[in-house]
Amino acid sequence: MAEYQVEVSTGDMAEARTWDHISVTLMGTKGQSKKTELNGWGRDFGVGHKRTYSVKTPSSLGTLLLVRLDKEAVILLPENEWYCRSVRVCTPEGATLLFPCYRWISRGELVELREAKATKLLEENHPVLKEHRQREVKEGKENYRFVVFEEGLPHRSHFKTLEELPSELQISSIRGAEINLNKVLIGLELKIKDLVGSEERWEKEEDMRKIFRFKKTPLSEYVADHWRDDDFYGSQFLNGYNPMVIQRCQQLPPNFPVTNEMVQPFLDGAHSLQAAVKAGNIFLYDAKVFEGITSRTYNGRTLHVTPGFCLFYLNSDEQLKPIAIQLHQLPAEDNPIFLPSDSESDWLLAKMFINNTVVMEHQPVHHLMNTHLLEEVFFIATLHNLPTVHPMYKLLIPHFHGTIPMNVESLTILHENIFEMTSLGNKGCVEVMRRKLSELTYNALCLPENITSRGLDSVPNFYYRDDGLKLWAIINSFVQAVVGHYYPSNTEVQNDAELQHWIKEIWTHGFLANAKSGCPNNFSSVQELVKFITMVIFTASAQHAAVNSGQYDYTSWLLNASLLLVSPPPSTKGQSTMQTVLDALPNVGDTSKFAAIIWLLSDKYSDLTPLGSFSDERFDDPAVTQMMKDFQAELSYLEEVITERNTGLPVPYTYLLPSRVENSIAI
Repeated sequence: MAEYQVEVSTGDMAEARTWDHISVTLMGTKGQSKKTELNGWGRDFGVGHKRTYSVKTPSSLGTLLLVRLDKEAVILLPENEWYCRSVRVCTPEGATLLFPCYRWISRGELVELREAKATKLLEENHPVLKEHRQREVKEGKENYRFVVFEEGLPHRSHFKTLEELPSELQISSIRGAEINLNKVLIGLELKIKDLVGSEERWEKEEDMRKIFRFKKTPLSEYVADHWRDDDFYGSQFLNGYNPMVIQRCQQLPPNFPVTNEMVQPFLDGAHSLQAAVKAGNIFLYDAKVFEGITSRTYNGRTLHVTPGFCLFYLNSDEQLKPIAIQLHQLPAEDNPIFLPSDSESDWLLAKMFINNTVVMEHQPVHHLMNTHLLEEVFFIATLHNLPTVHPMYKLLIPHFHGTIPMNVESLTILHENIFEMTSLGNKGCVEVMRRKLSELTYNALCLPENITSRGLDSVPNFYYRDDGLKLWAIINSFVQAVVGHYYPSNTEVQNDAELQHWIKEIWTHGFLANAKSGCPNNFSSVQELVKFITMVIFTASAQHAAVNSGQYDYTSWLLNASLLLVSPPPSTKGQSTMQTVLDALPNVGDTSKFAAIIWLLSDKYSDLTPLGSFSDERFDDPAVTQMMKDFQAELSYLEEVITERNTGLPVPYTYLLPSRVENSIAI
């Protein structure tokens, strides 16, 4: 007689428990056990419970291959799903084996678990395990399908509503409750203040401070106080909600005829514009992507989007300041170049229209498409091609938690609400995304190459770059260790058919098979794999934090950055007033709605899982466990470095503090 000790662990979520009958069957190379009901004294499968049961067999089952779990109804009790974390088996030979589960199980569902040991396809040595592996990826393809969301955009999962999602993809009840509570509180405050649907115009800037009494941050207050300041305006292109659009100017565009006489008063000493360009102190934002896109109508009038230029100068005080703005691509009499020496209202209007394009590029492209939608492609490709026992599945899966439900929710909020309210409208925003994806490169998603290609390696006070590159290096070092552990040679990578299918599917559904993107459609070396996995993890965590967390801080004050401007841009100088500036804003109701949605998009929740957290025990290799500890130690040290740096800054940059960077796109 052989006896196996089987420890079953239930999740710690409030709804994870079950009263149903749970049975286990152990399957080994020398046979399998009888189906054994797990039934002890008292409650067996309560929240957070770990219970050990005895399974007896006539003789040893040999090497354990699979653990099968069955969930059957208790008479008269309604169905409730059970969340099984893992099963741990102590064999008669003295071995202790971990079988990860981390999924919800329904009545009548049969679940077979593999041991935690990470295994590549060519390492499989038993037909039962090979068949199990094939069945997993087949089920992944059946349960998670790619569909065309919009022509020319990354493909999405077929799920349209949260109710359609399988239990594994649902957001936690805690986060769901907090999101719903926020919606209620936001709506209640706006209703009490009689702001909902108000078509009144803003008469005083100070009135805008009253939109939310209880949702203020130190930085949102700072923005409201300093949005006029040129040095603060310039700093946002480095450390604000969208640090992705500025680049060093090596040569002025011929259709942006800024002269030395125009800008010399804003340069240091006798510095000429040409000398400043040569010294690397001139930077450019070019909004040409918006050229020719038809904007929407508002109250019967066609809105205006300005595909212009903004020129910046890095002065001797290490301040980046705007020195010239042209609001359209082609020079013309009714398209003047605005300067800081123009009237305050003219200059403010010019900056506002530039920021209107910056935020309209940010929300659809750098936030939604380049993080949310691409990560969804990475996730579905993983479910289609990598079984749960694959080492890269184990490495990546913590960084996909919450992605699809947040995308379903975000698409509702962004695609159906915010985009339609912008100056461009929904169709215009989709066209911007389509254009940007057609020119998106793989290297643009890899921070070191992105920074270098934009000529921003040596710009001072660029905290997104500084913190981001450190995070990239830490993630890369961790990935290098794990990948190298499982792939000691390039041949190991080349011969992993599952991995090759994975990257080919990403190339097809994420980059739409665009060879010009530079995205690989196969892996030929360990280093190629390391770089790509680093990019996937960085995008899900740090990059999303960088473009998401600052939204309320910088864009809830619509004078600083508004997705909607309702008046035409200035076409001559000296005709505007401060009332003209206020009149460019949406009405009171729309302004309040924008602020409310931005609050929801960038809020933090109590169940945040910070980068480096590994609550699910998927690896059983002590070497990998040590790699995880080293990874966490590096993140902890970086937290101290950033915190110390921030103490000396008037505007601390906190978005890439490791403790505030979520492991995945879960908001």
